[in-house]
Amino acid sequence: MLPFDILEYQKRMNETKVKMESRGIDVLLITDPANMNYLTGYDAWSFYVHQMVVIIIDEPQPIWLGRFQDANGAKATTWIYDQNIIAYPDYYVQSDTHHPMEFFGEIIEQIGHGNRRIGVEMDSYYFTAKAFLKLKASLANATFVDGDLLVNEVRIIKSNQEIEYMKRAAVIADQAMYKGVDRIRAGIRECDAAATIYYNMISGTDAFGGDYPSIVPLMPSGKNTGIPHLTWTDRKFEEGDSVIVELAGCYKRYHVPLARTINIGKPSSQLDGIIPIVQEGIHEVLTKAKPGVTCGELEEVWRNSIGQYGIKKEARLGYSVGLGYPPDWGEHTASIRKGDRTVLQPNMTFHLIPALWFDRCGVEMSETFRVTDEGCETFTTFPRELVIQHPFMISQQQGEEIS
Repeated sequence: MLPFDILEYQKRMNETKVKMESRGIDVLLITDPANMNYLTGYDAWSFYVHQMVVIIIDEPQPIWLGRFQDANGAKATTWIYDQNIIAYPDYYVQSDTHHPMEFFGEIIEQIGHGNRRIGVEMDSYYFTAKAFLKLKASLANATFVDGDLLVNEVRIIKSNQEIEYMKRAAVIADQAMYKGVDRIRAGIRECDAAATIYYNMISGTDAFGGDYPSIVPLMPSGKNTGIPHLTWTDRKFEEGDSVIVELAGCYKRYHVPLARTINIGKPSSQLDGIIPIVQEGIHEVLTKAKPGVTCGELEEVWRNSIGQYGIKKEARLGYSVGLGYPPDWGEHTASIRKGDRTVLQPNMTFHLIPALWFDRCGVEMSETFRVTDEGCETFTTFPRELVIQHPFMISQQQGEEIS
């Protein structure tokens, strides 16, 4: 069953075609799996091989092109007519003599679009330099145009149904954070805490289950909390450690990220001093966020808030978020940073991550929020504070079944 009504997919198609026309694109080749899903519903772990969705500006139906063994998945998960699902045989997979883009080029030529202006997602993770060269060679009469982020720009304003899916993802995120934080104690391995988080992200609730997130839980600990993108090891937590947990609930591929900082026992004076600064800045940014304000103006509020304490943040403050596939849940469009002129509109959704990283210490306390008609609202309810954990498990024994 499709996650959205067919009318919503058609609306997305129409909005995509308006943007195609504005860029002078007749045929758009989509290789980002999130964009493929957004326009067709296609959902499978098949993005490790070449695949694409073709949008032709004067045709009502998309075309799915991919591997033969994935064609039934396209029939099962999309609203595309079966005759528009076209697959290449397996000898094209990771071959030295054949390339799927040659097959795709032949199909586009055969259906009469080989001499048109063709847009490609130039900066997609899944569209390689070799893929582009093979495609160009197969479509020698085409004019290639950069179609990067075209569909992403359509995605930035969510429908009410998308917001409902993100609300479910938020419930999962809260649950995973509560369960994961409770597992972070002295003597417990980092990998066991990560396993608890993963279990709860995927099992979801009694009412609905979760999906795999686009990014694994990030868990720098101890002296490494100033290094934001570390995951976990089999090291055991120690009393006095601080631990950063960044995760996301995911439902129907829609993400709600959430980050918190935990300390096992008494925190350091440095950590104690940073927390209220971050809390103050988050509050001021969320108070400012409303329709008509730009992303750059939100960053300015944060910059001024922490600047009064002599602190500067090099990294961006946040980014638009929602539908995603590995390796990223961000939408790659609007960023909450200096100079970004994106104007906030209702049902835009952002991951606000006002993290501060120093040489041997770091703090993350993030919120995912939705712009409303008059302001904004956060999706999750986990307390916005430093979590102080008793060093040792009181009610559970190490090795007890994960739940």
